[in-house]
Amino acid sequence: MKIQHFFDPYTFTLTYLVIDPKTKDAVIIDPVLDFDPASGQVTDKSIAVVIEYIKRESLNIKAILETHAHADHLSSSQLLKKLFPEAILGIGEKIKVVQEFFKSHFHIDYLKTNGSQFDHLFKDNEELVFGSLKMKAIPTPGHTPACMSYLFEDALFTGDALFMPDYGTGRCDFPSGSAKELYHSITKNLFSLPNQTRVFVGHDYSPNGREMKFETTIGESKEKNIQLKSITTESEFVEFRQGRDKTLKAPRLLFPSIQVNADAGHLPPRESNELSYLKLPLKVKTTLANF
Repeated sequence: MKIQHFFDPYTFTLTYLVIDPKTKDAVIIDPVLDFDPASGQVTDKSIAVVIEYIKRESLNIKAILETHAHADHLSSSQLLKKLFPEAILGIGEKIKVVQEFFKSHFHIDYLKTNGSQFDHLFKDNEELVFGSLKMKAIPTPGHTPACMSYLFEDALFTGDALFMPDYGTGRCDFPSGSAKELYHSITKNLFSLPNQTRVFVGHDYSPNGREMKFETTIGESKEKNIQLKSITTESEFVEFRQGRDKTLKAPRLLFPSIQVNADAGHLPPRESNELSYLKLPLKVKTTLANF
């Protein structure tokens, strides 16, 4: 099995291809769609590199997997579905919880909340086969309720649950997020895996200016993760994570990302002028009366 990574420096996101070199069967994990919030321009520069690699290597794309509904970049899953219509688009079944919240929050009438925009909703610990590739969906809620980590043989893709040891874990202050849940997701569901299990992270922010890194192991994480080691108690982690999250700003692409990604990567429907529009909720704070 071969793992090929693609890094988007604009959103610090890792997209992965999981490949069986013998059969050429492959799975795409967390593909990026480029978006400039100032101009509203949507482009495919990031995913075009992945597509070029797929075509060059003559890969058979069997699935497109989202670890969760991302809040920091748009997903290019629908563009990929047009190119590879037989590929299964999958996400954790609790995406329905995320959809229900944001349908109400953004007043998005067209958003279905039954997960039907996806081809498959993974149940906790469900095992599936994509061509010659076998995968287990391991629940890792906490960052969002729908977060899933995907295990292929000894390779684990953790999305925003577990990062490189010198960066830590995902934030838990999004709607229905929970530091307590993330603690148990990592300590029970991930740290119980063999120490040699390879961990491929969903983002890397190069703390202290180091070069980008994307691969660690369960053993290294248990020993060296600066936020959550195997000896860290629940109360220690929850206190740290909640305190840390209070200091964080909202992701720059939060509102565009969640509106698109909760809808399986679909852009908002075009209106009568053939343009799509994203919503931006306003929180007005002013001392002026009757504003």
